[in-house]
Amino acid sequence: MSVSRQFGLLSAIGFLATGQFLLPSAAAADSPRIPQTPAKVVVDTFHGQKVADPYRWLEQAGDPAVKMWSDAQNVRTHAYLDALPTRGALKQKLTKLIGATSPNYYGLRVAGNQVFAMFNQPPKQQPMLAVMPATADPAASRIVVDPNKLNAKGTTTIDWFVPSHSGKLVAASLSDNGSEDGAVHVFDVATGKQVGEVVPRVQYPTGGGSLAWRADDKGFWYTRYPGFERPEADRHFFQQVAFHEIGKDPAKDAYVVGKEFPRVAEVELENAENPDWLLAAVANGDGGEFAHWLMAPDGKWTQVSKNEDKIVKAVLADDALYLLSRKDAPRGKVLRLSLSNPTLANASEVIPEGALTIDTDGPGALTVTAKKIFVRYIDGGPSRAVIFDHAGKRSGDLPLPEVAALSEITAVGDDVLYEVTTYLTPARFSRYDAATGKSQDTKLRLVSPVEFPDMEVVRAFAPSKDGTKVPLNIIRKKGLALDGTHPTLLYGYGGYGVNMSPFFLGATRRAWFDAGGVYVVANLRGGGEYGEEWHLQGNLTKKQNVFDDFLGSAQFLIDQKYTSAAKLAIMGGSNGGLLMGAAWTQKPELFRAVVSQVGIYDMLRVELDPNGSFNIPEFGTVKDEAQFRALHAYSPYHNVRDGAAYPAILMMTGENDGRVNPLQSRKMTARMQAANPNGRPVYLRTSANSGHGQGSSLSVRIDEYADYLSFLFDQLDMKPEAKTQ
Repeated sequence: MSVSRQFGLLSAIGFLATGQFLLPSAAAADSPRIPQTPAKVVVDTFHGQKVADPYRWLEQAGDPAVKMWSDAQNVRTHAYLDALPTRGALKQKLTKLIGATSPNYYGLRVAGNQVFAMFNQPPKQQPMLAVMPATADPAASRIVVDPNKLNAKGTTTIDWFVPSHSGKLVAASLSDNGSEDGAVHVFDVATGKQVGEVVPRVQYPTGGGSLAWRADDKGFWYTRYPGFERPEADRHFFQQVAFHEIGKDPAKDAYVVGKEFPRVAEVELENAENPDWLLAAVANGDGGEFAHWLMAPDGKWTQVSKNEDKIVKAVLADDALYLLSRKDAPRGKVLRLSLSNPTLANASEVIPEGALTIDTDGPGALTVTAKKIFVRYIDGGPSRAVIFDHAGKRSGDLPLPEVAALSEITAVGDDVLYEVTTYLTPARFSRYDAATGKSQDTKLRLVSPVEFPDMEVVRAFAPSKDGTKVPLNIIRKKGLALDGTHPTLLYGYGGYGVNMSPFFLGATRRAWFDAGGVYVVANLRGGGEYGEEWHLQGNLTKKQNVFDDFLGSAQFLIDQKYTSAAKLAIMGGSNGGLLMGAAWTQKPELFRAVVSQVGIYDMLRVELDPNGSFNIPEFGTVKDEAQFRALHAYSPYHNVRDGAAYPAILMMTGENDGRVNPLQSRKMTARMQAANPNGRPVYLRTSANSGHGQGSSLSVRIDEYADYLSFLFDQLDMKPEAKTQ
């Protein structure tokens, strides 16, 4: 047992109803003691309905009793995990494979005839910031910012970066321990030395953070949280825009715009292609509504769009704004608005709505060069990319393999670099040559020791409760016999219009396949895989559709004899953790094991957390009676049934999570352990060195991988390296 895991043996103990703590027994790994947890019932009334909350006391992270309870849970969990015979070998295998993976580049930005990119180089703990010539030759790259040197523990990470227009300076938000609580540091690109002042309160996981440079490199606009200027309850709300001049005191930075923005504003600033103007996209929380503001060269601001205009993305290029609109076009259309008179009524349609959905999830949905417009579409999960001229005439497609994801499209002059990945092949960048109209692979590519020549991807469609066909991506061994015997891991998310696009499965899934497993990703409603209608069919009072889609997917895998309920495991995180809770409380008989990461379980109190307010446009609020009824009907915490036969569950959370409060995992663990203490085990794993997942060090991530894989192997009776036909 490691030093960090030993800590709890002396201080963390089982909590009894008397309020006393006792040292846990040296129980066998397969039956460690559950820390006893007193129920201290609080009753709330919502719209005339009384609702009991027995474990509200576990919400108080600063309470010593809560800390000791959480430590006791960790002791129990790690006593079980560390004793599993598969864990050591799995961790060794993952460490070896991940450590042997080549460096890779992602998050490309172009400035000053240079390409800036995040640079990941295992076994280093954190990704770095690199720069290379416009040729995008990695052999000529060099490191500008190395968080591994800034913090020997490997806990400092780069949240995001923005190069100045000349490419001589770069600003980066840095945060620690996965907190995403970032301050901006400025670095000289030539020397890598920090220059100027640290600007605080720029980034937080509620509304994120953003920055845009002035044309002369002498200052930048940035997002700023109020901090101590407002009461504590508001310090992570009311995001506004300020301006910082390098060399000046950040405390004296001038307010620019934002007093009219909503409390849950999430502001993204951009002017990379036209530094004389400044575009501010203002999201109204996380529900998919946006307003856009534009600052002219004279400093005057104009509101270009409001939430109800359904402009979901805007790109500032040449002398125009290119707008992705869903107004009377749920799959999306592209408008062009001249900067000479930026009033939305003057916008003209360039690319009409088509049969496929324009993908708005992440960067590169809409990329404009001097001659072309590149539009990324999504078709139920996989990507498509179409090239248009500025008049909207289609001139070709970017070549992509089947069932692939196009995650970035970055303009480099008239050309573009675009990143392609599939479930079975690592990410690589290709370059589209505008002069020839052809694409060619670059040397920017991930080379992994993990290969999948024995695997195949099958696209299938599972019927949901209402008959909706739900796309499934089934990754299985070639020639797999459908006899119902295979351990199967079903993954899902279903929310916020987020797409579950293909991604390279890597070392963790190679270990899964080598043990005879099947892996499945479901494209559920609530996501954006078929456009905004697909999203809206799975949010607010229609959230149950997401769970029905997932349960239908599980039943399909059983019916098609991929697996059986005794061999089926499920996994999801964040909103996907909510999905896990709803699935195991609604249909526990379908699953043998669950891995639920940083999940939401008490849907009646989630909105009280800072980030919970941002989720109201997606989930709803208990203040609205119809929304309360829907929330209460599926809230996992409120739908646990005493004595029910639930699957084995591993709950995973991070102490520094600013997106989903760890109290959610604490309360759900307590409720589940009380419901059936003699049933299958429920474990809570809380990491002191991570948050929601972003920014975790490599060693922390490998430990997490080894823990959940060894848990699944144990519960599904899997043996590493087992071979199946």
